[in-house]
Amino acid sequence: MPTRSLTTLMAGLALAAVAAFSSPGQAEAADKTLTIYTYESFTADWGPGAKVKAAFEKTCGCTVNYVSVTDGVALLSRLKLEGATTKADLVLGLDTNLVDEAKDTGLFDTHGIDTSGLKVPGEFKDDVFVPYDYGHFAVVYDTQAIKNPPTSMLELVEGDPSQKIVIEDPRTSTPGLGLLLWVKSVYGDKAGDAWTKLKGRILTVTPGWSEAYDLFTKGEAPMVLSYTTSPAYHMIEDKTERYQAAAFSEGHYIQIEVAGLIKASPNKDLARQFLKFMISPAFQDTIPTNNWMMPVSATSQPLPDAFGKLVVPSKTFLMSPSVVAKNRKAWIDEWLKATGTN
Repeated sequence: MPTRSLTTLMAGLALAAVAAFSSPGQAEAADKTLTIYTYESFTADWGPGAKVKAAFEKTCGCTVNYVSVTDGVALLSRLKLEGATTKADLVLGLDTNLVDEAKDTGLFDTHGIDTSGLKVPGEFKDDVFVPYDYGHFAVVYDTQAIKNPPTSMLELVEGDPSQKIVIEDPRTSTPGLGLLLWVKSVYGDKAGDAWTKLKGRILTVTPGWSEAYDLFTKGEAPMVLSYTTSPAYHMIEDKTERYQAAAFSEGHYIQIEVAGLIKASPNKDLARQFLKFMISPAFQDTIPTNNWMMPVSATSQPLPDAFGKLVVPSKTFLMSPSVVAKNRKAWIDEWLKATGTN
């Protein structure tokens, strides 16, 4: 067996020492799993989840594990049920209507991230939750089924009951809660009467957005509660302008989606790293044509031309989180009574 020179031997020992020093840390990083609770449409085949996971895993030396539930309100309900035993490191998919209730659980920690450069309608800022996208709610309709769509909340409420709409449940869905707050913003104390009139047009109430939109695109109803950005999906992916959002003269309620880290997470540094990544171009680039919402931060590419064809609300409604937290249960009870929903 040939002998090695002293130089070769010393080099080998040095490499071994470096390997012994660095391997455990690298292995530890690679072994870390970041568990993110989110909603089903984020992790759907067409959603941004897979692209976000792949991009972040390239930078973190970790594994991203999604746990998805029906919708944003269901996220909060699950967290309340699990309490301190939750396995989540980070929650992505609540919105500003829920942040006060989420804080009241005591489960969330401050993020410590500079969000001053974000562009969010109403200039939402919070030390616990970081916004990552936004969009206005809208009634999306099938132009092949409806030639004269409603042009106001009043026309929706008092319109032809044979032209049905699919809506989401405010008890489980952030779009459903958004519609509840939209009606309340327009009708105030008369919201119960408005729901009583509208119930004749409601085909069904689904637990979340995905189920509602699926029924709509299958032709079960000519209208659905969705977003002003939804038609962009059909223009870009389906090459059709068949589905459009109705512009309401009173204005539209806005949704600002947020993410926050769990206080008891053993991976808080990793979670904060994800939150920083979330407002970077790598994440924000996936929002317009995967989550079909508006980005809150700079992207590396301009919005597609289809976004220039979307409805621009004449007025934006957004209630403060404290008002929603204080009244959500009573307003849902009002909705249940007026619509006869079980």
